[in-house]
Formats: sequence, structure tokens, C-alpha cells
Amino acid sequence: MRTFDSIDSLGGAVGQSLGVTDWILLHQNTIDQFADATGDHQWIHTDPERARSGPFGTTVAHGYLTVSILARLLPELFEVRGISMAVNYGSNKVRFPAPVPSGARIRASAVVSAVEPVATNCVQLTLTATIEVADTIKPACVAEAVIRLYR
Repeated sequence: MRTFDSIDSLGGAVGQSLGVTDWILLHQNTIDQFADATGDHQWIHTDPERARSGPFGTTVAHGYLTVSILARLLPELFEVRGISMAVNYGSNKVRFPAPVPSGARIRASAVVSAVEPVATNCVQLTLTATIEVADTIKPACVAEAVIRLYR
């Protein structure tokens, strides 16, 4: 975990890696819960029997589930002290180059892409985040995560 003593200390980290998280297991139960929450019950996500003969040979996580897991994993990479709150402001350039099979181990890494002042009490932090699947070459997700940090 990388610790920054203040918002002001983030500027020196532009271009630097924040490291890599621990691996987590993405269970079918999590995929099913996401399908229930979003109403996206496409068979490639929720029907293991049918998915066995599909293009991936198993069920796969939704792309939006994959990117949303960044909310869980990014806090493992860094902490900024002295802030009153952090807000997920959005994402840029989200891509899903490879699927995440049910039962796969995934982890995230991130690089600080930009730190921009928004107001006297706020900066916008842009991270280029990558989610990888164990034992695969292509990443599952590459996205610019945009976070607003308030003093």
C-alpha cells in the first residue's frame, strides 16, 4: 500500500505505479448477484450449463462487474491522508480485452496518470487501472478511474 501524507503530495506520483493488489476469487455467486442487481441475465453470465458450449466454455463476469470491482481493489493500492472524502467521479476509456471466467483469480494494478486541481478544496486523481486474470496474457479490463479527493 502506498501512503500519501496529503493531497498535495499526489502531484509527485504522476507516472508512477501504485503496485498490485492481492488476488481475489470471482465466484459465480457474485456474477449472479450482479445479474440480479442490474437485470442482465444473459446466459453467458448466468447459465453454466449452456455456457459450457458457448464461446468461453464457462460463464463469464459482466464487463461492468469487472470494472466495478475497482472500487474494492483500488483502496488496497493507496491511501491519501488528510482528506475529508473521496468520490468516484467516473471512468474514461474503459475496455474489456479479455473475459473473466467464473472462478477466476483477478487482481488490479494502477498508475497515477494525472492530478489536477478542481477547486481550492479538491483535486481530481486519474488512475490508469488494469485488472488481470491469473494465467492469462490479455488484461480483463483497462480503465481510467477518475476520483475526486476533498480536503
